[in-house]
Amino acid sequence: MTSKRSPVARRHGKKYAEAAALLESKRYPIAEAVALLPKLSTTKFDATAEVHIRIAADTTQADQLVRTTVALPHGTGKTVRIAAFVPDDLVSTAKKAGAVKAGNDDLIKEIEGGKIDFDIAVAVPTMMKNLGKIAKILGQKGLMPNPKSGTVTTAIEKTIAELMKGRIECKMDKQGIIHTVFGKISFGEEKLKENLEAIIQAIKDARPSGIKSTYIVSVTVSPTMGPGVKVEY
Repeated sequence: MTSKRSPVARRHGKKYAEAAALLESKRYPIAEAVALLPKLSTTKFDATAEVHIRIAADTTQADQLVRTTVALPHGTGKTVRIAAFVPDDLVSTAKKAGAVKAGNDDLIKEIEGGKIDFDIAVAVPTMMKNLGKIAKILGQKGLMPNPKSGTVTTAIEKTIAELMKGRIECKMDKQGIIHTVFGKISFGEEKLKENLEAIIQAIKDARPSGIKSTYIVSVTVSPTMGPGVKVEY
């Protein structure tokens, strides 16, 4: 017997197809787009709000790469575990600021032994030479501190506090798309709107000199599991 389900339902399931049917083929204003997210979520848990921004970039050209940080007004809704590579005199400071662990040679040995129980790593500049031993390990997991992402800093206390509050990094993948999150669906329309506006503005401000014509191709938001909404930007 031939299935009478729609192509969308066959690919994603009935709930997804029902959610997708709520959308029109247009770009929605930011406020309308985020208001739709709870209706589009197909999960029972508090889904994450995601944004996907396509950039008209040649990712093989260094002067067309987009990478920036954004301090979300309302955070991401996720608790991040931060490890700080600091000299002995800053260990206590880093931990008081919110780092789950802080240290130098002892922390490096932990990682060499395969123990990585943190989400973000930060380091003071003087510690970077010591991280050479574990650069490959951290790099493979996207955890290597980097000045471009603001995770190599002399203001270790301030940086940890900002990361705890919801500072995120936005950078393109090899297809020229920036994938990131801007909160939980339970945040409500206003908080999600303000977080999304902050991300879009930060991406606009980070326009590389090498991109001369069209810059942002599209902005799409979606719940963790659900169809995407095209957004006006």
